[in-house]
Amino acid sequence: MIKLLQHTEINTGKWSQLLETSPHASFFQTKECYDFYCSLTFMKGFVYAVEEDNQLVGLMCGYLIADGGKIKRFFSRRAIVPGGLLLHEKISDKALSSLLTFSQKQLAKQAIYIEIRNYKDYSDYKDNFYTEDFVYTPHLNIHLPTEDLDSAFNRLQATKKRQVRQTQKFGTTCFLSKDINDLADFYQILSELYRDKIKKPLFPYEFFATLIEHDFTKFFVVKKENRVIGGILCVADHKVLYEWFICGLEFKEKNIYPSVLATWTAIAYAAENKFQYFDFMGAGKPNEDYGVRTFKEQFGGTTVEYGRLKFVNKKFLFQMGSLWMKYKRKII
Repeated sequence: MIKLLQHTEINTGKWSQLLETSPHASFFQTKECYDFYCSLTFMKGFVYAVEEDNQLVGLMCGYLIADGGKIKRFFSRRAIVPGGLLLHEKISDKALSSLLTFSQKQLAKQAIYIEIRNYKDYSDYKDNFYTEDFVYTPHLNIHLPTEDLDSAFNRLQATKKRQVRQTQKFGTTCFLSKDINDLADFYQILSELYRDKIKKPLFPYEFFATLIEHDFTKFFVVKKENRVIGGILCVADHKVLYEWFICGLEFKEKNIYPSVLATWTAIAYAAENKFQYFDFMGAGKPNEDYGVRTFKEQFGGTTVEYGRLKFVNKKFLFQMGSLWMKYKRKII
């Protein structure tokens, strides 16, 4: 028998058990991550699950969000599912399809579309997603094995090894921090990066200030002469360290590479603490030039393509929103 569940109906013990056994488990499907989403004022967490014969076999965890002023918020309402679905290795086609249909109905009035960002391989389930009208878009990521420190360093390209050593030689340090002042300086640099180069919305400061309070967060700050010049904010489960946000004041000083040092410090932490691998959390679309991907590839990881899945709840509003955003980009 199949039973569909909302968040208050999900047994936390069964949730934890599925996380332990699922080949698709990640931090982003944990109850801790769901609770974090729910603690924020500008987004709303959601989680739906399916049981089969009283066993939890599937779960979708994510958040609802919108950006900008009144008009933009109306057209940008979306449901994001980072990490993909949490699935039992023997989930039936019927149970998975039921979970997808249930989630679509629950989110229909709240989001124009649902986007699932896969961090694991879901290719065995592609027909299930297609049947429920999800559209696949190729998207790359990079995983770097962190079996031990020496092996991790040897994976770096020669240029990155030299940049790490040079940056350290000239008095720059990178270390774990819980200091709210360090975070504020990091957020300022990150905000300028998103505004001037990435040109995408950045979560409000509340997101970062709340995230840093949790033990699953690893915030590495880069400093020179006691001044914050970059950093990397990661989250972790018991197997993987995930790079969520990174920034640095690049090329401000000769032989100082804050983003390189931040990345290497996080990788070294993963190796020293016996994580299976370091997840770079995205490397853009295939066949498109992307400087960030080039940067990440130089640390010696393996490029994977697990893609993204999108289901449009409201096709007319989605099309109108796309046209609106194109118009705004032209006049800016």
